[in-house]
Amino acid sequence: MAVTSFALADYVVFALMLVVSAAVGIYYAWVDRSRRNPGNFLTGGRKLTALPVSLSLTASFMSAITVLSFPAEVYQYGANIGFYGLSYLMAMLITSEVFLPIFYKLEITSTFEYLELRFNRATRLLGTLLFIVQTILYSGIVIYVPALALNQVTGMNLWGAVISTGVVCTFYCTLGGLKAVVWTDVFQLGVMIAGFLSVIIASVILQGGVINIFSDSQHGGRINFWDFDTNPLRRHTFWTVAIGGTFLWTSIYGTNQSQVQRYISCKSIAHARLSLFINLLGLWLILLCAVFAGMCLYSIYKSCDPWTSGLLSALDQLMPYLVMDVLGDYPGLPGLFVAAAFSGSLSTVSSSINALAAVTVEDLIKPYASMSERQLAWISKGTSLLYGVLCIGMAGLASLLGPIFQAVISIFGVIGGPLLGLFTLGILCPFATSKGALSGVVLGLAVSLWVAIGAQIYPPPPEMSRPLSLTTEGCNFTMTDSFSWTSTHVPTLQSSTTTAPVLINSKPALADWYSVSYLYFSPIGTIITISVGLIVSVLTGGRKLNVESRLRLTKEDTSLYYLFKLIKDRAMRRKRKLDLKKDRKKTFGNPNPAFCDVELDLPQSSIST
Repeated sequence: MAVTSFALADYVVFALMLVVSAAVGIYYAWVDRSRRNPGNFLTGGRKLTALPVSLSLTASFMSAITVLSFPAEVYQYGANIGFYGLSYLMAMLITSEVFLPIFYKLEITSTFEYLELRFNRATRLLGTLLFIVQTILYSGIVIYVPALALNQVTGMNLWGAVISTGVVCTFYCTLGGLKAVVWTDVFQLGVMIAGFLSVIIASVILQGGVINIFSDSQHGGRINFWDFDTNPLRRHTFWTVAIGGTFLWTSIYGTNQSQVQRYISCKSIAHARLSLFINLLGLWLILLCAVFAGMCLYSIYKSCDPWTSGLLSALDQLMPYLVMDVLGDYPGLPGLFVAAAFSGSLSTVSSSINALAAVTVEDLIKPYASMSERQLAWISKGTSLLYGVLCIGMAGLASLLGPIFQAVISIFGVIGGPLLGLFTLGILCPFATSKGALSGVVLGLAVSLWVAIGAQIYPPPPEMSRPLSLTTEGCNFTMTDSFSWTSTHVPTLQSSTTTAPVLINSKPALADWYSVSYLYFSPIGTIITISVGLIVSVLTGGRKLNVESRLRLTKEDTSLYYLFKLIKDRAMRRKRKLDLKKDRKKTFGNPNPAFCDVELDLPQSSIST
């Protein structure tokens, strides 16, 4: 199981991806040099079409987390995270019908402008600050993940990889603005899919076909789709993934500045809606690749788990280990996969930097300072540079957050859930007041944060997370002095297992509450925000509130209204065609002109007597 290192061809492929990404930023900086205004830099002049925007939407949150951590999740917990496909569909429908129409018709740059229009400036500032904290934390993790992968497969200095990722990303984002971000996302999505396919094809050939991989996964319990347990403490079931995932992805696509900023940059609302549903196809494709890659991992290492045997220090290193193990003899292919992981990272971080610059300029600078368009354009570039540096710094904390996939979802659940509830209050509840909105989001955030911190201190017991079995019985390598540290690794795991009952017995009475699935962090925050917001609004005179129609959802804003209207019109036309009297007139010709079928009104007629 010796793992080879990068060849020259691998470095060339990886460097080529970075060069192309940087070149796109330089190109758009040159093309748009005469149009230096914040609108063009942050929203692309609102002239983008559906296809590039949809691919950019897909790439933005299908990051290195997806490339590395999704397959590792399947390897350890099974393929039931495939139910994310259903939550993607629900999130796109809700976003298209509820959030997109409001943001698009208001023609706003920052989604948090809506909060001031609907509530007050304090609500807007609170939402902006929460988004900034969430996005910087997330971007730090996304930069760290591919750097860890590169460190694992090549031995390159970890922090050298972190800094190079952040510098390239900040470079093209600062120069080219949203147009550069969108078109580099398109390129990087292609690299991500190519990297996935290279690993999958090589694994299928190695294992003798797709059927063998499915058979191994079935026997190993990895194909565990039919788990409909309603217990909210279970880590992954149909309900936790479908319901929790719907709230999570609705908060991302419906209210997250990084995504909203893309589809409102489309040249029409029809293009914006179309971009969401083309993006849905991309999400399904990436999810399918990630889940199947996880099955390939298990099929290849079912008899000798590299993590349990001590060859790896974390499960997130499994995919790069597989790449070097399976593709190490094919120069260029390991480089393609690492380029795929970095592409996911670059697309996500560039989207985040651009969104952070947008909310900073629109929400924190523009309302308080009178500046020219040219000055605001330069400030937008400066804030992009500043946030790039901050994201690189935050990558240093990523290694302290435990399993990467769960850490990312927890961040979006804790902060994204209350923000989703806040926007939902404004759009769907016409009697929601600013006091209700502020009370709801503060309490929702407090409860979500409380549960998430409790889950870190008192993690759920194994019977709730249910990691699947891994074995080292088939390992055929000999332990040498260079691997002598492994012998101390396994006893450490055993000792932690034997002390687990003591920890469980010492848990407080609310231990079960802390053990709720991390996917429910977002629904908890959303529901508490809406519930508290409605109660406080009713108590503070919300029923007398008169909200402008442009700030709330009306039936004319939804495509479903026009769909039902179209169906109704067609039904009415068909009914008129079947009208018997109408058919009779057409069949028997014109009536006799000498005959009058109008009933006489005798009292009003003038008859001489």
